[in-house]
Amino acid sequence: MTPPAPHRHRLWALASTTVLALVAGGLAVAANTAPAEAAPVGAGSYTTTPVGPLPSGCGQLSTNPRQYVTADAPAGAVPTNDWWSSLLFKRTDCAYSEPLHAHPLSYDTFTDGLGFSANSTPAISGTATGVGEFHYPYVQDVRVGVAGLTAPTVKVANWTDWTVTPYWSDGARTMRATIGHGLPFAYFQTTGGDAVVSANSTPTVWSNSGATIGFTVAGHDYVGYAPTGASWTVSGGRISSTLAGKGYFSLALLPTTASSTAQERADLAASYGRYAHAHVTGTRVSYAYDQASSRMTTTYAFTTTAREGTATQTVVSLYPHQWKALTGSTPIAQSYPSARGRMKVLTGVSQFRTAMTFQGVLPELPAVGDGSGADLTTLRDQLAAVRGNPMDQRGGDTYWTGKGLGRAARIAEVADLVGDTATRDSALNAIRATLTDWFTASPGKAAKVFYYDQNWGTLIGYPASYGSDQELNDHHFHYGYFIAASATLAKFDPQWATDARYGGMVDLLIRDADNYDRSDTRFPYLRDFDIYAGHDWASGHGSFGAGNNQESSSEGMNFANALIQWGQATGDTAVRDAGIFLYTTQAATIQEYWFDHANENFPAAFGHSTVGMVWGDGGAYSTWFSAEPEMIQGINLLPVTGGHLYLGYDPAYVRTNWAEMVRNNGGQPTVWQDILWQFQALGDGNAALSSLRANPGYTPEEGESRAHTFHWIRNLAALGTVDTTVSANHPLSAVFTRNGARTYVASNITAAPITVRFSDGTTLAVAAGKTATTGAYTWSGGNATGGGPGPSPSPTPTPTPTSPSPSPTTTPPPSGSPTRYLLTDGGLGAAGGAATTTVAAANGNHDGTPTNARVFTATGLNLGYAGGQTSFDLFLDAGAAVGNGVQVRISYDLTGNGSWERVETYRYFATDPVTGYEHYTQAAGLASSSGTLGALTGGTVRVEVWSAIGNNPTTLGLGNQSVVRLPYS
Repeated sequence: MTPPAPHRHRLWALASTTVLALVAGGLAVAANTAPAEAAPVGAGSYTTTPVGPLPSGCGQLSTNPRQYVTADAPAGAVPTNDWWSSLLFKRTDCAYSEPLHAHPLSYDTFTDGLGFSANSTPAISGTATGVGEFHYPYVQDVRVGVAGLTAPTVKVANWTDWTVTPYWSDGARTMRATIGHGLPFAYFQTTGGDAVVSANSTPTVWSNSGATIGFTVAGHDYVGYAPTGASWTVSGGRISSTLAGKGYFSLALLPTTASSTAQERADLAASYGRYAHAHVTGTRVSYAYDQASSRMTTTYAFTTTAREGTATQTVVSLYPHQWKALTGSTPIAQSYPSARGRMKVLTGVSQFRTAMTFQGVLPELPAVGDGSGADLTTLRDQLAAVRGNPMDQRGGDTYWTGKGLGRAARIAEVADLVGDTATRDSALNAIRATLTDWFTASPGKAAKVFYYDQNWGTLIGYPASYGSDQELNDHHFHYGYFIAASATLAKFDPQWATDARYGGMVDLLIRDADNYDRSDTRFPYLRDFDIYAGHDWASGHGSFGAGNNQESSSEGMNFANALIQWGQATGDTAVRDAGIFLYTTQAATIQEYWFDHANENFPAAFGHSTVGMVWGDGGAYSTWFSAEPEMIQGINLLPVTGGHLYLGYDPAYVRTNWAEMVRNNGGQPTVWQDILWQFQALGDGNAALSSLRANPGYTPEEGESRAHTFHWIRNLAALGTVDTTVSANHPLSAVFTRNGARTYVASNITAAPITVRFSDGTTLAVAAGKTATTGAYTWSGGNATGGGPGPSPSPTPTPTPTSPSPSPTTTPPPSGSPTRYLLTDGGLGAAGGAATTTVAAANGNHDGTPTNARVFTATGLNLGYAGGQTSFDLFLDAGAAVGNGVQVRISYDLTGNGSWERVETYRYFATDPVTGYEHYTQAAGLASSSGTLGALTGGTVRVEVWSAIGNNPTTLGLGNQSVVRLPYS
């Protein structure tokens, strides 16, 4: 079957009566098809005249998004896509808001005040093998207000990076409340009457002394802190205070349990009380990427205003992704339950920091597994098949255009890696033509155009889809594809990407979805990214009882990766570092809140190891568009790119996730097979490759191609799994491990060579415009010397001289060349025609001892020692045999006198049971070595290859295949 289109994040199947009710409630839909006026940006442009529906909601929101904002609220574009957005972007409750899930508390707004919920009991629905959800829904404990308050609407008086200040006024009474992520306190300023805390059930007061009152409602402990000189009065379920006429107070939720003693409650109340009147009035994030150590340090800072006393610090609670990366602070013993797992508490702080390792991204996986033989032929055939239609676009709106651009970008990257310039250039030309069209506005053009709405501070592409216009949904999803394709094009056609051409339009798309520049007031700061929660939100308004939501976390990561790739390609480190901040932070939150990879955050009774959607108050094993397990799990995997290696940070979890999908599906996937196999390959490349080979007739997902899927899976089968224990001082890098041997990868998209240093001391020289690996091929990775439009925007890529070519030469190496191929006559010399030999079965354990070895020798060598180490790449294929391991020993007789001054024995290489060559390289590591290297004067080098273990023979590629590179000049 053909899978349905993945509708993004809005439930459109509303009953007609619901739609009518929304319209009657004040929703306005504006459509304007007047001729567009173009505003130039370099060679590109956008329109300033509406060409389609605009953001809409209650009253006049289309033209006045500040309708529900107070006059003294911050200037500039209003935020959207946040946890509190339904306060400002009113659509379903035109007076107040939907529940606001801040954690550890949830809130709701009413005519008479602010409701509090500390619900710690999940509501679980569905089954462990089908669609299911868990929520910690808003269940009110207390409501805080001013005596007699009847505000007709609640507005927004202030916002900072993760706080908001709702405002009530009925003409005689007012109240401001500041609430935020991670804050156990809510802070109030009132006029016109007594402060009132109304409990939904009779409170149990366990402390009432002067300005402080401690009480329990529904099993949750609260403390009210009034100003010095004030007191609290309790009458049934009503707690009130005159506040001694000072008009401020705070209410805190304590991190206690049913087993907490009275003394423990009192101690916590006193500890929190030290900071109760240091009202948090500002929050601000800052981040710094240290390229040398590949560390992203994030600082979460709090500004306070002392209503009384001199305290400037506060109390905060941290999400799991924060406390697991915390540096320089120690949480107290108590914690809060939340929809995201346990939140740990810091007291007496004005800021805290996290430090995370950025593991790197790649433009695409390197061609180490499909670089020769039958697999290269397969890949070339698949690339040729898509050459005529690389985008294969399924729709004309911003989302489906983006999907097509993403497909073409993957094809361009893969084709370039294996020297298929015709397919690469076809894909690049399709990308260039499509982007240039969308990035050009003209009078009367109403489609394939971007419109800037000054009122909302947003750039909307038309045709829009899935609410990207009227609800400001999903801009990061749609635009991430545009930016990523622009980054690929920029590598080959850097002139196109300059500010004088179309780079400025790309930057506008970046700023719209996640403006990285606080000084730019045209767009809100980091619109789609919830800074404290650490991930994106998809809905512009968030008007749902469960709060805001995000389905495809992987498309959010596609946006973050696009910023890294674009920033690296154009030299814009501000964009690159913003992308690394988004990527590193969100990679952690996806592992915790979508995957719960450590099995710590989902309720025990939920029964799933993953969710398709994260909600403000929980998560759901479901999607907006399908109940099929393949799509529920697959929507958080696509698109698969070199920026999605984070999906493999925990290979064991990959296998767990896969097993759940197979169980829930009742068998192997039947839709989105390519997406799911590519994910499986991050945990078990051989299994994924077997499935791919066994199902040649599968239907590609709408944004995928057979060529990219084959390249991805075949190469992961050769590379192994992502190794997160090693990082690099270059953003475009990665490390893989297979059978204990590491492969180091780096991509250099600049016009000058670089040397990349990895955290374990390994260095990798990468030529200009190349992707390099240790122990494998070094293919083209994009040359930054291209020009303008044309059939071939960059020079034809060729393999570097230090790697076997896909079209091998028979020209002998220079006299005394350090590059030596294993030959059929037992020599080590110039590349010849492809051939093979058989390495006999071990039939025992010969680890470290050559037995029935194949021996290859070069004599009479005169070479100067250049330093460094021997490297080699042996082509091995054990067919379907299980348990084979081949070993190599390389010996140096420096003077040819028969004594071996240097002997290197490498750890054996365990071959896989899948037909096709694998690469045994020096990355396997030395098992033993003796002696030292020096100049060769009439010297001899000997290579011995034998089976260390296994009961079956292994094929060894010769001629133009297996190569040894001597550390000589």
